[in-house]
Amino acid sequence: ELDLINEIASSKGRRASVLLRVTPEVEALTHKYIQTGHRGSKFGIPLERVPYLAEKSLSMEHVALKGLHFHLGSQIEDYRPYVQAIGVVTELMANLESDKGFILEELDIGGGFGIGTYGVASSKPLSYFVDPVMERLRARCSAFGLPLPSVAIEPGRWVVGEAGITLYTMGAIKEIAGSTTYISVDGGMADNPRPALYGAKYDAEVVGKKGLPKDRIVTVAGRCCESGDILIENLSVPGDVKPGDLLAVFNTGAYNYSMASNYNMLPKPAVVFVENGKDFLAVERETYDDLLAKQRSICDD
Repeated sequence: ELDLINEIASSKGRRASVLLRVTPEVEALTHKYIQTGHRGSKFGIPLERVPYLAEKSLSMEHVALKGLHFHLGSQIEDYRPYVQAIGVVTELMANLESDKGFILEELDIGGGFGIGTYGVASSKPLSYFVDPVMERLRARCSAFGLPLPSVAIEPGRWVVGEAGITLYTMGAIKEIAGSTTYISVDGGMADNPRPALYGAKYDAEVVGKKGLPKDRIVTVAGRCCESGDILIENLSVPGDVKPGDLLAVFNTGAYNYSMASNYNMLPKPAVVFVENGKDFLAVERETYDDLLAKQRSICDD
């Protein structure tokens, strides 16, 4: 990739600023599909390869090595893996300075800061993650005699996740004696595959019934034709819920619409922005005509 960057930058008469993404060999406590910092990850450069690639990049005419980058995963709710990774990366920084004469200007610690399942109050503040990281980084840089680099973070989900609410309309209610009560809704894994993919947890409220006693335990079933299409298990709802009620699922602003598909040939829902009591249709609801628009018949001339 360095050779490719150098080649492209040369063809444009530019010098490309780059960070080397390293694998700090830190396993964060999250679903294995969204762990990205362990040694076996498909992402990043193994630690033992970094000195060679750093030296190579420093010798390239059209590559400007600025620093290092790492990313541990997604939905990480504990700051300690980040602190552990800082320990690994600062030792690497010190070795690059002593062996290659490279002084790190930038350090990108990625993102993955987890959010809760229910509203803003359920998520940790950004300072919970950032403050211990910066404290550790300052201490390690001081110990190694290194200047403090410019630090970047990528808190995408933390910024937008809580801004999203998905509204579903309830359909049939199926009660199985001594077992489960299912409430079917008009969406599911096609618009939010995360529960099926990662076992992601969400919370919800029945619209217009907040504050009422929740004396009924239900499982929210999606509309797709497989048993794995379950959005929420063991959700407490008021006892008088009925078909036609709206269910508001919280904290769906990240990795929902962007992961949505047309599985089961289902059209994607609309996206509406709301601010200060005013709404704006940001994305139109798909139609079945939209799904068929790119298809061609073998009978067409």
